[in-house]
Amino acid sequence: MDVKEIERLIKISKERPLLPEKYIPWEMEPAPEDIFLPEILTSLQGLEIYDTLTPAQKLELGRHELVQVIASYAWGECLFCLFMTRHILTLPLDNIEHRFLLRELIEEFRHQEMFGEAISKLCGQPIRQSGIHKFLGEFSNKYLPADYLFMGSVSVELVTDIYGNYARRANNVYPVLRKMFDLHNIEEGRHILFTKSFLKSHAAKAGYIKRTLYSYVILFNILFVRTMYVKKEIYERIGLENPDKVFKIATKNFKKKFSETCLKDIIEFVDEWKGFNLLTRWAWRWVLDAKV
Repeated sequence: MDVKEIERLIKISKERPLLPEKYIPWEMEPAPEDIFLPEILTSLQGLEIYDTLTPAQKLELGRHELVQVIASYAWGECLFCLFMTRHILTLPLDNIEHRFLLRELIEEFRHQEMFGEAISKLCGQPIRQSGIHKFLGEFSNKYLPADYLFMGSVSVELVTDIYGNYARRANNVYPVLRKMFDLHNIEEGRHILFTKSFLKSHAAKAGYIKRTLYSYVILFNILFVRTMYVKKEIYERIGLENPDKVFKIATKNFKKKFSETCLKDIIEFVDEWKGFNLLTRWAWRWVLDAKV
């Protein structure tokens, strides 16, 4: 771990905190031309059915799916905070990792509050996680070793970052959301740098089997996140007929879109420590439709 780099990240976090209550213009209301999620990230864009939606339905689709995305982030960050709280108990107070994780915990809790405020602002109704999501999230959080959990964490952070980049660079996205993703991008950037630094020595020492396991941990974390975004209930809410049929075609469409828009940085990260091999490459292609 690069101690000087981590010290720099801690200093920035202390001296230049980004407080959601001050950084984000919560008082702003959406303008008539504002959208909530870039069309490329919605589950139906690219399908024939999308062209049959009214402007109001397209707007509502983006609103509901954006709420689902940020609610999923908040839940995942909460799980990771539980792990970090347990993990720092094993570290001395003056340890550089302990000191950075304290800063990360502070920022992650602020993010959860920020996401909750955004959902309230949008009058959102997040759909709760399925039983299997809850079980796998809590089980892995409790029993996986620290390096595996950090591998999963960085993969989710990289996906979050890509979503944020699309949203904050789109001029027609509601400004409150653009500023929210701007703040998240800045602070998650520090978390990603720390996590990659933390994992560098683990990956360097990992043999073929461990690199394979790391690769599968990341793969299943990405699948875990992706399957929380597309929900049949959303199509019911926007008044589509036969939501079961729409859900099936939307799931297939979103898998393709997700592969094309969200996997590039993750693939580069896994490739850095030779996480693609005969045991993993087929799974990434089959499960995530990844071009590896």
